[in-house]
Amino acid sequence: MMGLGSTIGAGLFLGTGVGISAAGPAVLLAYLIAGFLAILVMQMLGEMGTVIPASGSFSEYAEHGIGRWAGFTQGWIYWLATVAVLGAEITGAAGFIGSWFNVSPWIPAAVCVAFFGIVNLLRVRLFGEFEYWFAAIKVIVIVAFLIVGFLLIFGFLPGHEFIGTKIFLEDGFMPNGLGGVAAGLLAVAFAFGGIEVVAIAAAESEDPEKSLVNAVRSTILRISVFYLGSVLVITFLLPYSTLGGADTAAQSPFTQVLDRAGIPVAAGFMEVIIVLALLSAFNAQIYASSRMMHSLASRHEAPQIFTKTNERGVPTNAIALSVLLSVVMVVLNYADTGWLLRFMLNSAGASLLIVWVFIAVSQLRLRRRLEAIHPLPIRMWAFPYLTWFSLAIFAAIAVLMLTDASARVQLLSAAAMFAILAVASVINAKMRGISPTSTLPLPDVEKRLNKQLED
Repeated sequence: MMGLGSTIGAGLFLGTGVGISAAGPAVLLAYLIAGFLAILVMQMLGEMGTVIPASGSFSEYAEHGIGRWAGFTQGWIYWLATVAVLGAEITGAAGFIGSWFNVSPWIPAAVCVAFFGIVNLLRVRLFGEFEYWFAAIKVIVIVAFLIVGFLLIFGFLPGHEFIGTKIFLEDGFMPNGLGGVAAGLLAVAFAFGGIEVVAIAAAESEDPEKSLVNAVRSTILRISVFYLGSVLVITFLLPYSTLGGADTAAQSPFTQVLDRAGIPVAAGFMEVIIVLALLSAFNAQIYASSRMMHSLASRHEAPQIFTKTNERGVPTNAIALSVLLSVVMVVLNYADTGWLLRFMLNSAGASLLIVWVFIAVSQLRLRRRLEAIHPLPIRMWAFPYLTWFSLAIFAAIAVLMLTDASARVQLLSAAAMFAILAVASVINAKMRGISPTSTLPLPDVEKRLNKQLED
């Protein structure tokens, strides 16, 4: 539910129209490609995470499989990207809440930051409960949306006629050709970002192996039903030429479909759902960023003060840092201080591509080492061919990003961040007297092997 909740964010409700306007109904192909990549990444994470459950997740896998520099670089770039978007999410939610109660947005922003900071500091179980119910509400809304949409398409609602494929194929399936599909792919390539948080959360579950196995196996159904189903309904009911980026809930394709069904106060209802989506993502990213910082500190790749935990194992100092920086990012969003905020947000936009590339390379390097000493509950399909295929698609997406002005800025900002952190990783390793290319041992796996040998 956490992975699902992180994936179903405000971008689904407000940003879906961008890809549809670029590709028309053929945006489904773009979502299929992006969804397939997300499924492959989850399969890779599951393969490594079930054997090496760790709160540092893919950062630690990179350190095991590639080298110390890779774990350092990936961990920090993920942490910085997560922190960068904390302010944007809480600022967006506070804007809606402030308008509801006719108060200055900074007031609900301060309340929300304090509230979710406390939730994360108290108990991991409490955080999990909040994320579960956030995700459950979004799932219920999307299921209801799908039901309403299909009733509209088939004319089963009173006062509505059978629509069928009349709107869907009005200008052809691919009205803007392959170029439109490419533009659509660029718009939706990172739609499933956030699903990787399950690998971080699984390490703190009661049964990490079982939790991660269940999460990975349910990913295909979740992506198919919730994302592809929603896009299919929208493209069947709304002409692609009328859609685009939505700045308000009233402009959301979801709102337009609900309006078409005659559901009252659809815009107000979608505002509530968008706020819940933003708060859910904010809550999950405080969790993810604090666990990544704690993991980095535990590996001597961040200040040791962030290794501190309370009696319940909650990394209090790391959470306090995430909360503090979320306040800073909110202030930067309101003040619009210029290049620093733009650089961080732009680099965050493409950082997921770097993270996913590292996951794929780590899996390539670790697969044979892991399967030689421990049975794999989850195995990447058609290894190594599908892993190499994933890397090829990631490279194609990077090339595609270079052809678009705004995406190019994101990619170059992320590349600059990567270069800075790679240099910092070498300096960190040299100061610790270790080689940047040396790999972290696999202690958990080695213990299992020793026990098997003793038996």
